[in-house]
Amino acid sequence: MVRRFPLVALWSVTALMVPAATEAQTRDQGPWWPHPIWGKDDRAGGSNWITPAKVLASLKLVTTGKVYELGQVYEAGMPLYGERTYSLTIPGPAERPAFGANQLLGNEELITGALGQVGTQFDGPGHIGSRIRMADGTEKDVYYNGFTWEEIRGGDGLREIGIEHIKPIITRGILIDIAGYKNVAILPPTYEVTLADVRGALARQGMSEADLQPGDALFFAYGWAANWKNPKSYGGTQPGIGLEVARWIVERKASMVGSDSPGLEVTPNPDSTLAYPVHQVLITQNGIWNQENLHFEELVKDRVYQFLFVFTPVRFKGATGSPGRPIAIR
Repeated sequence: MVRRFPLVALWSVTALMVPAATEAQTRDQGPWWPHPIWGKDDRAGGSNWITPAKVLASLKLVTTGKVYELGQVYEAGMPLYGERTYSLTIPGPAERPAFGANQLLGNEELITGALGQVGTQFDGPGHIGSRIRMADGTEKDVYYNGFTWEEIRGGDGLREIGIEHIKPIITRGILIDIAGYKNVAILPPTYEVTLADVRGALARQGMSEADLQPGDALFFAYGWAANWKNPKSYGGTQPGIGLEVARWIVERKASMVGSDSPGLEVTPNPDSTLAYPVHQVLITQNGIWNQENLHFEELVKDRVYQFLFVFTPVRFKGATGSPGRPIAIR
């Protein structure tokens, strides 16, 4: 397996150059599938890097026991993308019955909306795909590890690459404070984070890219969470990484990435012909999962750049993503 690592870099760089509708492929062999390490049947992607040894090493990062909440509160009025919705109600009769001699009462909630893709959300293998041209001349919609829309579609969720396949994420988190490196509270809209920025931010934090290890979760702080209470500012144009940094992430063999913005990548892309290409490179082509709408103010304040990161996607069978409560432990 170690001998195959160089193939990952070569395969990934090639995948970065694949256009939306590419040259002929087959279901068994394509520009980014089958996965060169985990094979054609893999559905877990980068979470495979989180081995028992990785978990044990990550636990050693805890020295004070301080817990940092990295997720936003799910609530009415939070920023939502496109036509996504979120609503929570407490249903009940006008006159609520009480039960037993102890007069027991109870409540429950009804939540409706795009639950896996609102608020602090985790993008899984079925979220982003690419339309490509196959060897027989037909066009197919293809997702992580070459799974086609015909294979995964189902009336009650995706049949093959639902979020339930992602393993619990208990690993080392690395915060890369881009806004701090640029000496600003918030990066300007449409700013593309360069690889020089990433390396500069790591150096400012007393780290280098050589310190990163397979299975790490890499988080990018843009300062954008300061706009969370203003949906019009938060969800419009936004700073983020581009394809240069995406290539670097793949080479680092990250298990996942995350950011304090709604989309991780610079939006709109500087190349007006591309639509969210970083999502395709990371999720579709390499199985590196993405968590959006985080916040890092407390970590930045305490200058905590390495930590135990814990997040377990909710196992909604067939879902494209998951809500949840990501935490960092120092």
